[in-house]
Amino acid sequence: MHRGAGPAFRWARKMASSGPEPQILVQYLVLRKDLSQAPFSWPAGALVAQACHAATAALHIHRDHPHTAAYLQDLGRMRKVVLEAADERTLKDLAETLQQKNVDHMLWLEQPENIATCIALRPYPKEEVNQYLKKYRLFK
Repeated sequence: MHRGAGPAFRWARKMASSGPEPQILVQYLVLRKDLSQAPFSWPAGALVAQACHAATAALHIHRDHPHTAAYLQDLGRMRKVVLEAADERTLKDLAETLQQKNVDHMLWLEQPENIATCIALRPYPKEEVNQYLKKYRLFK
């Protein structure tokens, strides 16, 4: 546990430890790897910001879904997995697949360039979305 954890965080951990084990929910993010390489060469902070924008937007848009509510009620157990997509086309293809399969997600478009940078799914049980994400590696 982080040393600077406040009362709300400690309360969430205490509540999480009582009762039966809750369903493990994961928020998956898929970030474009090519943005970190030439010719783009975006700094690490800019890439992290893209993932944060996408994650925040997905949580906000799907805030009324029971999985999102459960995910946000247990702050001490939030799980995120950041995967990499080779390029913009790969990211957009994944977004299209997720749309066709009715998987809730947010495709983040950086402005003013209007380029797709990251996809964030709302929190899901791993088993429900693994089939769409298994070909993507962890972001490095």
